[in-house]
Amino acid sequence: MKKSKLFIVLALVLAIGVSFFSGCAKGGQTGQTIKYNLGAEPATIDPQLNSAVDGATVIVNCFDGLTRLDANDKPIPAVAERWEISPDQLTYKFYLRKDAKWTDGQPVKAQDFVYAWQRAVDPKTAAEYAYQLWYIKNGEAISEGKMPVDQLGVKALDDYTLEVTLEGPTPYFLSLTAFPTYMPVRKDVVEKDPQGWATKPETYITNGPFKLKEWRPKDALILEKNPNWYNADKVKLQTIEMKMLEDQTSALAAFRTGQLDYIESPPSAEIPNLLKSGEAKVFPYLGTYFYIFNLSPNAEKVDPAAAKAIKDVRVRKAINLAINRKAIVENVTKGGQIPATSFVPNGIPDADGKDFKKKDYFPAEGNVEEAKKLLAEAGYPDGKGFPKITLIYNTSQGHQAIAMAIQDMLKKNLGINIELANQEWKVFQKTRDERNYIFARHGWIADYVDPMTFLDMWVSNSGQNNIGYNNPEYDKKIAAAKKEADPAKRMQLLHEAEDILMNDMPLVPLYYYTNIACVKDYVKDVHKSVLGFVYFENAYIQK
Repeated sequence: MKKSKLFIVLALVLAIGVSFFSGCAKGGQTGQTIKYNLGAEPATIDPQLNSAVDGATVIVNCFDGLTRLDANDKPIPAVAERWEISPDQLTYKFYLRKDAKWTDGQPVKAQDFVYAWQRAVDPKTAAEYAYQLWYIKNGEAISEGKMPVDQLGVKALDDYTLEVTLEGPTPYFLSLTAFPTYMPVRKDVVEKDPQGWATKPETYITNGPFKLKEWRPKDALILEKNPNWYNADKVKLQTIEMKMLEDQTSALAAFRTGQLDYIESPPSAEIPNLLKSGEAKVFPYLGTYFYIFNLSPNAEKVDPAAAKAIKDVRVRKAINLAINRKAIVENVTKGGQIPATSFVPNGIPDADGKDFKKKDYFPAEGNVEEAKKLLAEAGYPDGKGFPKITLIYNTSQGHQAIAMAIQDMLKKNLGINIELANQEWKVFQKTRDERNYIFARHGWIADYVDPMTFLDMWVSNSGQNNIGYNNPEYDKKIAAAKKEADPAKRMQLLHEAEDILMNDMPLVPLYYYTNIACVKDYVKDVHKSVLGFVYFENAYIQK
């Protein structure tokens, strides 16, 4: 899932002691209210349209899928109280609990899942995450307009029984049913106001532990306990105030004065002291921070000369090798990140139970001599004649600091001039998704614990492929892996796919994420998933 903000960032200015929340008493909240910094205003909180971590955190607290992730990120029963899986692992039958209700009191039915999933793959919806449902029979063909949506392999046998047929064995399918795109939505609610239903509390009808009480643009999303949730008696929080402070220094100042209880973006300069004092902790985070090249035809409209240069794989490899990732994590981000020498990060098991990441595709320190050689072979010795390239990133002190470091490395090591440009998060997402850029930052957090979540996003017809990457051999490897039942053979196909990706170098991996979060000691049992989401259903305040 797309990263909306960099969790490990560099402070460029000193912390400022300003009160950001009118009516807030210094020293934090009383009662069962948590103030959490979401960090940016979500582009959407519609389950089928969202593709970013910030929106997903809202969604997983307001909705319940067939399953829900526990404290170990394993799928457990949620709306589905039990299920049966056929011996060939292609058919799942889910039995829904009869006490699951929507916030308006209506029962959650199997038909709500059918509608939501059909909506996700419907080309008219234009959901970036449609490909996440291609595991379901006919999902891909429907997304490509080759079949009607009612041919999707999901049907309601009755109000409380859902049958799903898959294209191939999918060992992580139960985890997928806890993912935001798989959340149910009500047909009558969505179709009454397709564009605005997920923007207003009165129409944001949900079925999870919390419901939307208020949305103050560019300020806060207020969630409150949902009394209709089947486990409502276990929810201790009354309110979650999700603030939208993008400036990390401001967020830290608010945390220190007690106006925020939980932030995930402490400035890098402050991290050593925050960790030493215990104000901050390091949480595991399954994701990769990287840069991307625009290889689509649209790049020529943005900058013909730059587009021509980056289409040469030798140029892309030269840029990759001219970057010292070790220096970036040690001197810029300072949050214990690991230099990325592959796209799939550490922490995902292979078929043998060991880590999937078994090789370094390039040195963490880079290889400047090889980079210079490749650039010269491409026709730009010492950077002569190389066009100026614009690198865009969403507004953030951390993203800016990394971009400046890379700008300096490419100038010093290759003689390449990089111009930097920042955009507000919503604008940046649109720019990147519409491929109106040449070089841009990106970040990806796993949607489930399997290498596929990092690799299938780059197949040529994926809604997440904002690079415009197109390699038929790569597509074949991913397609074959999705149909392969033998775990060892499936993983081998994924290794071969990553080999192709790293040889083509359409992207530049920089580091594997860690999550540094500052949490008040009176905040208990908040679950920060390695997948990026923050779950509050078990959280409470203890003072």
